[in-house]
This record gives sequence, structure tokens and C-alpha cells, in this order.
Amino acid sequence: MSFPSPRLRPRFRGCLLVIAVGVLASGCKEEAPAQQAPVDVVVQEVKPESIEVAQTLAGRAVAYMVSDVRPQVGGILRERLFKEGDMVQAGQVLYQIDPSSYQASVEAARADLAQAEAAVLSARPKAARVGVLVAEQAISRQDGDDATATLRQAEAAVQSASAALRSARINLDYTRVTAPISGRIGTSSYTPGALVSAGQAEVLATIKQLDPIYIDVTQSSAQLLKLRRQLAAGHLKAADGKPIVSVTLEDGTPYDTTGTLEVVESEVDQATGAVLLRAVIPNPEGTLLPGMYLRASLAVAVNEEAIVVPQQAVTRDAKGNPQAMVVTGDNKAELRQLKTGEAIGNRWVVEDGLKAGDRLIVEGAQRARPGAAVRIVSPPASPDAGPADAAASGDASVPSAE
Repeated sequence: MSFPSPRLRPRFRGCLLVIAVGVLASGCKEEAPAQQAPVDVVVQEVKPESIEVAQTLAGRAVAYMVSDVRPQVGGILRERLFKEGDMVQAGQVLYQIDPSSYQASVEAARADLAQAEAAVLSARPKAARVGVLVAEQAISRQDGDDATATLRQAEAAVQSASAALRSARINLDYTRVTAPISGRIGTSSYTPGALVSAGQAEVLATIKQLDPIYIDVTQSSAQLLKLRRQLAAGHLKAADGKPIVSVTLEDGTPYDTTGTLEVVESEVDQATGAVLLRAVIPNPEGTLLPGMYLRASLAVAVNEEAIVVPQQAVTRDAKGNPQAMVVTGDNKAELRQLKTGEAIGNRWVVEDGLKAGDRLIVEGAQRARPGAAVRIVSPPASPDAGPADAAASGDASVPSAE
């Protein structure tokens, strides 16, 4: 490569200078991009409201009462007097055991009682006469004591015979096996002709009371401690009376009757770290069956200053954390990181990140960037809304701040 001679170097330098100035001048002629126009957004003012703080817990249905039917005396089953699966009432006869031997025992006890009573009839007047003779000193006092003792023995024999008769009658009554509680009876383990005995291990049948019914759910001890701390700090207010419990069936269908929380276990299960909670739910139609998996929602407290926002206003970042856009005082978009709680319908309960008075962007947040200017507009009217609805929609919006 050849370079200009020394005599041409000054002229060469001047050319380079002219070229550089031209390049700079052409660069300066490129205009800066115009400022982006404000993005139209619809906002909603954040206002605290009072909501019930509910906890949804998994659990199972448990029979309100369970009673095993067992024979109190032994013998041959003569009859089964119920239909398996039917509702039975307390005191209803379920089985009949052959009463022949027990009827005979009653008759024998009745005869023993009659014999004892006859002995008393003989001993009482004799003791009275002997007492008169002793008073007149016609006979010795020992003879009087013997007559009195004989009378007392006869009277004791009457009491013993009476007790034996009552016991025989009880055993006779036990041959009629009755339902100890009202409820639905299951299948029978014995059929007529079978031999049963008093105190046997196997039950004849089982009765379960299903109306009302228990719902047993478990809550972690950590959740229970958090709730109690919030109540103690005044962030939540305890629900009046017993907490209301609503139930969702295992297929997702809401159960149409609510109940109340009745029992909170006084100890933590060492294996699971959970506390047992028991609710009582009316079950007049027998829809809920023991062992059925359910989800129970317990309204355990009231949050009188809850922040509840539409779910459409809450988005997620790349890590799945909730966030939302608000409009600042100078009409610029600002990104807020949120901490959300439970969902109530189509709204989220926000535990942290928003406060009363914030202007939350509910429409247009996807077009706004943090720090960019925005313009607040009225929400669009529904296609099927009438003029009155459109006017009401416009009145409810936050006015634009130009």
C-alpha cells in the first residue's frame, strides 16, 4: 500500500477531516424516536371489604353413632325380624332367640318366690306369739330370738327369690334382641337356625346413625398456629358462635346443607403433625355415607380489611409469582409483586403488595410497561347492555387524569 508524498499529506489530512465532519453531520440528522403514546387502561380502585376467612380441608365422613348388635343370652336363632339395609328404631326387635328354656327359668323362679312368701306367712304370726310369751316370761328369751331369726330368714328368702325372678325375666327379655339405637342396619352375620352365645366376639349386625353425620378433617399444627397469631394480633376477628362448615362431595358437587364445627382435638398427632377437627352436618337424605372422601370449608374468622381483586388483574412472572400493575399518581404504570391468599369465586385475596386507594389496572395491563405513561379510560360497555347499563358502567370508572 502506497502513502501520499509528504507534499500531499496536509491536503490528505484535510480530506479526512471533511469526511469525518460529514459523517458526524449525517449522524446528527437522524431524529430521536418519538415518545410512545400513553396506553389506554381500565382501572379499579382498591377498597378493603369484610370477608370470611375460610380454610378448605380434606376429610372423611364418620357415622354419628355406631352400635354393634350382640346377643346377651345364648340359644338358637328362631327369627330375623328386619330387612338388611333398612332404617330401624331404638327398641325395635331384630332377632328372636328360642325362649323356651328361659321361660321355664322364669316359672321356676316364680315358684321359689311363692314358697318363700309362704314361709314368711308361717313365721310372722309365730314370731308374734312367741314375743308375747317372752314378755310374760312364759318362755325363755332364747326361744323368742329363735322365732325372730326364723322370720328374718324367711323374709330374706323372699327377697332372694324376687331377685332370681327378675333375673330370669331379664334373660327371657334378652331372647328378643332389640336395636340399641336408631339408624341404618347393615347385613346380618347370622341366619335363623344358627347358635349364638352371650358375649360372643362376632356381631349379629351393625347399626349406624347417619343423620346427622360427622365430618372429620385434619389441619396442620402450623396452620392452626398461624390462624391463632392472626387472631391475637387483631388482623382477623373470630367468627361469632360456632364456625360454619360447608361440604364439597368427592365429585366436586357442593353439598346443599351446611353444618357447624363442634370439636377441635386437644393434641397433635405425632405421626402426621396434624390436629383433628370434627364437624356435624345434617344428612336427612342419607347422601353422605361413612368413609366418603369430602372437602370441608370452615369459616373460622372474619377479615374486616381484606383486599380482594379480580383474577384477571393478576398475572404471573417467569417463576410463577403473582404480580399486578397499578397506576401511580403521575399516571405511569408500576409493577407490584403480590402475595395472594385464597380464591373467592373469580377474585383473589391479596395479603401483601396492594393497599387501599391503589388504582389497579384490570384491563390493558398486557400493553403497559413499568414506568410507561398510561391513560385511564372507561370500561367498554357490554354488547347486550342497554343505555342505562352503559351509563352506569361509565359512572363506575375512575375518571381520566390528563
